[in-house]
Amino acid sequence: MIGRKEFKGVGIVGTGSYVPEKVITNFDLEKMVDTTDEWIRTRTGIRERRILDIEKGSSYMAIEAAKKALEDAEIKPEDIDLIIVSTVTPDMMFPSTACLVQESLRCKNAAAFDLEAACSGFLYGLSVAYSFISSGIYKNILLIGAEALSRITDWTDRNTCVLFGDGAGAVVVSEVPEGKGVLGLDLGADGEGKDLLKISAGGSLMPATDDTIKNKLHYIYMEGNEVFKFAVRKMEEISLKVIQKTNLKLQDIDFLVPHQANMRIIESARKKLKLREDKVYINLENYGNMSSASIPVALDEAVRKNKIKNNDVILLIGFGGGLTWGAMVLKWHSRRSA
Repeated sequence: MIGRKEFKGVGIVGTGSYVPEKVITNFDLEKMVDTTDEWIRTRTGIRERRILDIEKGSSYMAIEAAKKALEDAEIKPEDIDLIIVSTVTPDMMFPSTACLVQESLRCKNAAAFDLEAACSGFLYGLSVAYSFISSGIYKNILLIGAEALSRITDWTDRNTCVLFGDGAGAVVVSEVPEGKGVLGLDLGADGEGKDLLKISAGGSLMPATDDTIKNKLHYIYMEGNEVFKFAVRKMEEISLKVIQKTNLKLQDIDFLVPHQANMRIIESARKKLKLREDKVYINLENYGNMSSASIPVALDEAVRKNKIKNNDVILLIGFGGGLTWGAMVLKWHSRRSA
Protein backbone atom coordinates (compact mmCIF):
# COMPACT_ATOMS: atom_id res chain seq x y z
CA MET A 1 0.00 0.00 0.00
CA ILE A 2 1.14 3.55 -0.71
CA GLY A 3 0.97 6.39 1.76
CA ARG A 4 1.25 6.63 5.53
CA LYS A 5 -1.29 5.07 7.85
CA GLU A 6 -2.22 8.32 9.58
CA PHE A 7 -3.75 9.68 6.37
CA LYS A 8 -7.12 8.87 4.96
CA GLY A 9 -7.45 7.46 1.49
CA VAL A 10 -6.97 9.64 -1.57
CA GLY A 11 -9.27 9.14 -4.52
CA ILE A 12 -11.37 10.60 -7.31
CA VAL A 13 -14.60 12.18 -6.10
CA GLY A 14 -15.84 13.74 -9.34
CA THR A 15 -15.39 13.28 -13.09
CA GLY A 16 -16.19 15.28 -16.21
CA SER A 17 -15.36 15.35 -19.90
CA TYR A 18 -15.79 17.36 -23.07
CA VAL A 19 -15.35 16.48 -26.74
CA PRO A 20 -15.90 18.89 -29.66
CA GLU A 21 -18.95 18.56 -31.89
CA LYS A 22 -17.07 18.41 -35.19
CA VAL A 23 -16.44 14.86 -36.41
CA ILE A 24 -13.98 13.60 -39.00
CA THR A 25 -14.77 10.05 -40.07
CA ASN A 26 -12.56 7.52 -41.79
CA PHE A 27 -14.55 8.18 -44.96
CA ASP A 28 -13.63 11.87 -44.69
CA LEU A 29 -9.97 10.86 -44.45
CA GLU A 30 -10.31 8.72 -47.58
CA LYS A 31 -10.79 12.00 -49.46
CA MET A 32 -7.72 13.59 -47.86
CA VAL A 33 -5.02 10.90 -47.93
CA ASP A 34 -4.36 7.49 -49.46
CA THR A 35 -6.22 5.33 -46.93
CA THR A 36 -9.49 3.45 -46.45
CA ASP A 37 -12.03 3.01 -43.69
CA GLU A 38 -11.32 -0.72 -43.63
CA TRP A 39 -7.55 -0.22 -43.28
CA ILE A 40 -7.94 2.25 -40.42
CA ARG A 41 -10.47 0.11 -38.52
CA THR A 42 -8.43 -3.08 -38.98
CA ARG A 43 -5.15 -1.54 -37.90
CA THR A 44 -6.39 0.77 -35.13
CA GLY A 45 -10.07 0.22 -34.29
CA ILE A 46 -10.84 3.90 -34.94
CA ARG A 47 -13.91 4.98 -36.92
CA GLU A 48 -13.99 8.73 -36.23
CA ARG A 49 -12.40 11.46 -34.17
CA ARG A 50 -13.45 14.89 -32.82
CA ILE A 51 -11.85 18.14 -33.98
CA LEU A 52 -11.81 21.42 -32.05
CA ASP A 53 -13.03 24.61 -33.74
CA ILE A 54 -10.06 26.58 -35.04
CA GLU A 55 -10.86 29.68 -32.95
CA LYS A 56 -10.70 27.71 -29.67
CA GLY A 57 -7.79 26.26 -27.71
CA SER A 58 -7.15 23.43 -25.27
CA SER A 59 -8.19 25.66 -22.38
CA TYR A 60 -11.75 25.81 -23.71
CA MET A 61 -12.12 22.04 -23.54
CA ALA A 62 -10.34 21.90 -20.17
CA ILE A 63 -12.75 24.44 -18.70
CA GLU A 64 -15.84 22.64 -19.98
CA ALA A 65 -14.65 19.28 -18.62
CA ALA A 66 -13.67 20.86 -15.30
CA LYS A 67 -17.11 22.42 -14.82
CA LYS A 68 -18.69 18.98 -15.04
CA ALA A 69 -16.15 17.44 -12.66
CA LEU A 70 -16.72 20.16 -10.07
CA GLU A 71 -20.47 19.73 -10.35
CA ASP A 72 -20.15 15.96 -10.01
CA ALA A 73 -17.92 16.34 -6.95
CA GLU A 74 -20.24 18.98 -5.46
CA ILE A 75 -17.21 21.17 -4.79
CA LYS A 76 -17.13 24.94 -5.24
CA PRO A 77 -14.35 26.51 -7.35
CA GLU A 78 -13.03 28.41 -4.34
CA ASP A 79 -12.48 25.10 -2.51
CA ILE A 80 -9.95 23.90 -5.09
CA ASP A 81 -6.37 24.19 -3.77
CA LEU A 82 -4.47 23.24 -6.93
CA ILE A 83 -5.14 22.90 -10.66
CA ILE A 84 -2.98 20.61 -12.78
CA VAL A 85 -3.44 20.49 -16.55
CA SER A 86 -1.72 17.72 -18.48
CA THR A 87 -1.27 18.73 -22.11
CA VAL A 88 1.14 18.72 -25.04
CA THR A 89 -0.98 21.38 -26.76
CA PRO A 90 -1.16 24.35 -24.37
CA ASP A 91 -2.86 27.50 -25.59
CA MET A 92 0.53 29.21 -25.44
CA MET A 93 4.01 28.62 -24.00
CA PHE A 94 3.08 30.71 -20.96
CA PRO A 95 1.07 31.47 -18.95
CA SER A 96 0.09 27.89 -18.31
CA THR A 97 -3.22 26.50 -19.49
CA ALA A 98 -3.90 25.75 -15.82
CA CYS A 99 -3.77 29.48 -15.06
CA LEU A 100 -6.29 30.13 -17.83
CA VAL A 101 -8.57 27.51 -16.30
CA GLN A 102 -8.12 29.01 -12.85
CA GLU A 103 -9.11 32.47 -14.05
CA SER A 104 -12.13 31.27 -16.00
CA LEU A 105 -13.51 29.07 -13.21
CA ARG A 106 -12.63 31.63 -10.53
CA CYS A 107 -10.70 29.13 -8.46
CA LYS A 108 -9.22 32.08 -6.58
CA ASN A 109 -7.51 29.96 -3.90
CA ALA A 110 -5.81 27.52 -6.26
CA ALA A 111 -2.20 27.25 -7.33
CA ALA A 112 -1.91 26.19 -10.99
CA PHE A 113 0.60 24.57 -13.31
CA ASP A 114 0.83 22.46 -16.46
CA LEU A 115 2.41 19.01 -16.63
CA GLU A 116 3.73 17.30 -19.77
CA ALA A 117 4.30 13.55 -20.04
CA ALA A 118 2.57 13.03 -23.40
CA CYS A 119 -0.08 10.30 -23.33
CA SER A 120 1.01 9.25 -19.82
CA GLY A 121 0.34 12.75 -18.53
CA PHE A 122 -2.95 12.08 -16.79
CA LEU A 123 -1.46 9.27 -14.69
CA TYR A 124 1.61 11.38 -13.89
CA GLY A 125 -0.74 14.17 -12.84
CA LEU A 126 -2.89 11.82 -10.77
CA SER A 127 0.24 10.65 -8.98
CA VAL A 128 1.21 14.26 -8.22
CA ALA A 129 -2.29 14.99 -6.92
CA TYR A 130 -2.16 11.89 -4.75
CA SER A 131 1.17 12.97 -3.27
CA PHE A 132 0.01 16.50 -2.43
CA ILE A 133 -3.14 15.28 -0.69
CA SER A 134 -1.64 12.29 1.12
CA SER A 135 1.09 14.54 2.52
CA GLY A 136 -1.52 16.93 3.89
CA ILE A 137 -0.40 19.92 1.79
CA TYR A 138 -3.66 20.23 -0.16
CA LYS A 139 -7.19 18.93 0.25
CA ASN A 140 -8.91 19.30 -3.15
CA ILE A 141 -7.12 19.13 -6.51
CA LEU A 142 -8.57 19.60 -9.99
CA LEU A 143 -6.70 17.49 -12.54
CA ILE A 144 -7.39 17.88 -16.26
CA GLY A 145 -6.08 16.16 -19.38
CA ALA A 146 -6.77 18.38 -22.40
CA GLU A 147 -5.44 17.94 -25.93
CA ALA A 148 -6.02 19.69 -29.26
CA LEU A 149 -3.94 17.21 -31.23
CA SER A 150 -5.50 18.33 -34.52
CA ARG A 151 -3.28 21.41 -34.20
CA ILE A 152 -0.08 19.33 -34.33
CA THR A 153 -1.20 16.63 -36.77
CA ASP A 154 0.04 16.56 -40.36
CA TRP A 155 -3.18 15.91 -42.28
CA THR A 156 -1.18 14.80 -45.33
CA ASP A 157 0.58 12.00 -43.41
CA ARG A 158 -1.63 8.93 -43.60
CA ASN A 159 0.38 7.12 -40.91
CA THR A 160 -0.45 9.64 -38.18
CA CYS A 161 -3.48 11.69 -39.24
CA VAL A 162 -5.80 8.70 -38.82
CA LEU A 163 -4.86 8.26 -35.16
CA PHE A 164 -5.51 11.44 -33.21
CA GLY A 165 -8.43 13.47 -31.95
CA ASP A 166 -9.27 16.34 -29.59
CA GLY A 167 -10.93 16.30 -26.16
CA ALA A 168 -10.59 16.86 -22.43
CA GLY A 169 -11.28 14.91 -19.25
CA ALA A 170 -11.20 16.16 -15.68
CA VAL A 171 -11.29 14.73 -12.18
CA VAL A 172 -11.45 16.16 -8.68
CA VAL A 173 -9.06 14.39 -6.31
CA SER A 174 -9.73 14.56 -2.57
CA GLU A 175 -9.66 12.57 0.65
CA VAL A 176 -11.86 9.47 0.69
CA PRO A 177 -12.58 6.92 3.44
CA GLU A 178 -9.71 4.74 4.59
CA GLY A 179 -9.17 1.75 2.31
CA LYS A 180 -10.63 3.57 -0.70
CA GLY A 181 -8.94 5.51 -3.48
CA VAL A 182 -5.37 4.94 -4.64
CA LEU A 183 -4.03 1.54 -3.64
CA GLY A 184 -0.86 1.58 -5.72
CA LEU A 185 0.91 3.37 -8.53
CA ASP A 186 3.93 3.01 -10.77
CA LEU A 187 5.51 5.47 -13.20
CA GLY A 188 8.40 5.06 -15.58
CA ALA A 189 10.34 6.54 -18.47
CA ASP A 190 12.96 5.58 -21.03
CA GLY A 191 14.60 8.56 -22.70
CA GLU A 192 16.39 6.27 -25.13
CA GLY A 193 13.07 6.11 -26.98
CA LYS A 194 12.85 9.88 -27.33
CA ASP A 195 12.97 9.80 -31.14
CA LEU A 196 10.16 7.27 -31.59
CA LEU A 197 7.36 9.72 -30.89
CA LYS A 198 8.05 13.44 -30.94
CA ILE A 199 7.66 16.94 -32.31
CA SER A 200 11.14 18.17 -33.20
CA ALA A 201 10.63 21.91 -33.60
CA GLY A 202 9.05 24.72 -31.63
CA GLY A 203 11.14 24.50 -28.47
CA SER A 204 14.40 26.18 -27.42
CA LEU A 205 16.56 23.67 -29.30
CA MET A 206 14.84 24.25 -32.64
CA PRO A 207 12.80 27.45 -32.66
CA ALA A 208 10.39 28.06 -35.51
CA THR A 209 12.01 29.08 -38.79
CA ASP A 210 11.00 29.00 -42.42
CA ASP A 211 12.88 25.70 -42.75
CA THR A 212 11.24 24.00 -39.75
CA ILE A 213 7.82 24.95 -41.07
CA LYS A 214 8.69 23.88 -44.62
CA ASN A 215 9.96 20.52 -43.37
CA LYS A 216 6.87 19.97 -41.20
CA LEU A 217 8.90 19.63 -38.01
CA HIS A 218 6.10 21.12 -35.91
CA TYR A 219 3.90 18.06 -36.44
CA ILE A 220 3.76 14.70 -34.67
CA TYR A 221 6.36 12.22 -35.88
CA MET A 222 5.98 8.58 -34.90
CA GLU A 223 7.72 5.33 -35.73
CA GLY A 224 4.50 3.38 -35.51
CA ASN A 225 5.83 -0.18 -35.48
CA GLU A 226 8.32 0.50 -32.71
CA VAL A 227 5.80 2.37 -30.57
CA PHE A 228 3.30 -0.46 -31.07
CA LYS A 229 5.80 -3.09 -29.87
CA PHE A 230 6.77 -0.95 -26.90
CA ALA A 231 3.13 -0.39 -25.93
CA VAL A 232 2.12 -4.05 -26.11
CA ARG A 233 5.07 -5.05 -23.94
CA LYS A 234 4.76 -2.21 -21.46
CA MET A 235 0.99 -2.45 -20.93
CA GLU A 236 1.34 -5.98 -19.62
CA GLU A 237 4.52 -5.30 -17.67
CA ILE A 238 3.30 -2.24 -15.76
CA SER A 239 -0.10 -3.79 -15.08
CA LEU A 240 1.42 -6.82 -13.40
CA LYS A 241 3.94 -4.65 -11.55
CA VAL A 242 1.40 -2.29 -10.01
CA ILE A 243 -0.95 -5.13 -9.09
CA GLN A 244 1.91 -6.87 -7.33
CA LYS A 245 2.73 -3.64 -5.46
CA THR A 246 -0.78 -3.59 -3.99
CA ASN A 247 -0.61 -7.26 -2.92
CA LEU A 248 -3.59 -7.97 -5.15
CA LYS A 249 -4.10 -10.67 -7.76
CA LEU A 250 -5.28 -10.46 -11.35
CA GLN A 251 -8.71 -11.74 -10.37
CA ASP A 252 -9.08 -8.83 -7.93
CA ILE A 253 -9.25 -6.31 -10.79
CA ASP A 254 -12.87 -5.45 -11.55
CA PHE A 255 -12.39 -2.96 -14.36
CA LEU A 256 -9.70 -1.68 -16.73
CA VAL A 257 -9.57 1.82 -18.20
CA PRO A 258 -6.59 1.91 -20.58
CA HIS A 259 -5.09 4.65 -22.69
CA GLN A 260 -7.08 4.66 -25.93
CA ALA A 261 -4.37 4.39 -28.59
CA ASN A 262 -4.96 1.21 -30.56
CA MET A 263 -7.52 -1.58 -30.30
CA ARG A 264 -4.92 -4.29 -30.83
CA ILE A 265 -2.85 -2.96 -27.93
CA ILE A 266 -5.88 -2.82 -25.63
CA GLU A 267 -7.03 -6.30 -26.65
CA SER A 268 -3.56 -7.73 -25.97
CA ALA A 269 -3.58 -6.21 -22.48
CA ARG A 270 -7.10 -7.47 -21.79
CA LYS A 271 -6.15 -11.03 -22.65
CA LYS A 272 -2.96 -10.91 -20.59
CA LEU A 273 -4.95 -9.66 -17.61
CA LYS A 274 -7.65 -12.31 -18.18
CA LEU A 275 -10.47 -9.77 -18.15
CA ARG A 276 -13.81 -10.21 -19.89
CA GLU A 277 -14.59 -7.75 -22.66
CA ASP A 278 -17.29 -6.10 -20.57
CA LYS A 279 -14.69 -5.31 -17.89
CA VAL A 280 -12.70 -3.00 -20.17
CA TYR A 281 -13.94 0.44 -21.21
CA ILE A 282 -13.16 1.34 -24.81
CA ASN A 283 -14.27 4.49 -26.65
CA LEU A 284 -11.40 4.52 -29.13
CA GLU A 285 -13.62 4.03 -32.16
CA ASN A 286 -15.43 7.31 -31.45
CA TYR A 287 -12.54 9.58 -30.50
CA GLY A 288 -9.20 8.13 -31.60
CA ASN A 289 -6.12 8.79 -29.48
CA MET A 290 -6.63 11.93 -27.36
CA SER A 291 -3.27 11.60 -25.58
CA SER A 292 -3.55 12.59 -21.91
CA ALA A 293 -7.29 13.20 -22.31
CA SER A 294 -7.98 9.58 -23.29
CA ILE A 295 -8.06 8.00 -19.83
CA PRO A 296 -10.07 10.71 -18.02
CA VAL A 297 -12.65 10.92 -20.83
CA ALA A 298 -13.05 7.13 -20.82
CA LEU A 299 -13.21 7.10 -17.02
CA ASP A 300 -15.92 9.75 -16.95
CA GLU A 301 -18.01 7.89 -19.52
CA ALA A 302 -17.61 4.59 -17.69
CA VAL A 303 -18.68 6.14 -14.38
CA ARG A 304 -21.69 7.94 -15.88
CA LYS A 305 -22.80 4.75 -17.63
CA ASN A 306 -22.58 2.93 -14.28
CA LYS A 307 -19.93 0.56 -15.62
CA ILE A 308 -17.82 1.37 -12.56
CA LYS A 309 -19.48 0.85 -9.21
CA ASN A 310 -18.72 1.60 -5.59
CA ASN A 311 -15.86 -0.53 -4.21
CA ASP A 312 -14.77 -1.75 -7.67
CA VAL A 313 -11.01 -2.15 -8.02
CA ILE A 314 -9.98 -0.15 -11.08
CA LEU A 315 -6.78 -0.38 -13.10
CA LEU A 316 -5.65 2.64 -15.13
CA ILE A 317 -2.73 2.15 -17.53
CA GLY A 318 -1.11 4.38 -20.11
CA PHE A 319 2.01 4.96 -22.19
CA GLY A 320 3.31 7.78 -24.37
CA GLY A 321 6.14 9.77 -25.85
CA GLY A 322 9.30 10.17 -23.85
CA LEU A 323 8.99 7.26 -23.72
CA THR A 324 6.81 7.30 -20.60
CA TRP A 325 4.35 4.99 -18.91
CA GLY A 326 2.21 4.73 -15.81
CA ALA A 327 -0.28 2.55 -13.99
CA MET A 328 -2.53 3.04 -10.98
CA VAL A 329 -4.89 0.82 -8.99
CA LEU A 330 -7.82 2.46 -7.20
CA LYS A 331 -10.68 1.19 -5.11
CA TRP A 332 -13.58 3.26 -6.38
CA HIS A 333 -15.41 5.49 -3.95
CA SER A 334 -18.88 6.65 -4.92
CA ARG A 335 -20.40 9.14 -2.51
CA ARG A 336 -23.85 8.27 -3.83
CA SER A 337 -23.41 4.61 -2.91
CA ALA A 338 -21.40 5.00 0.27
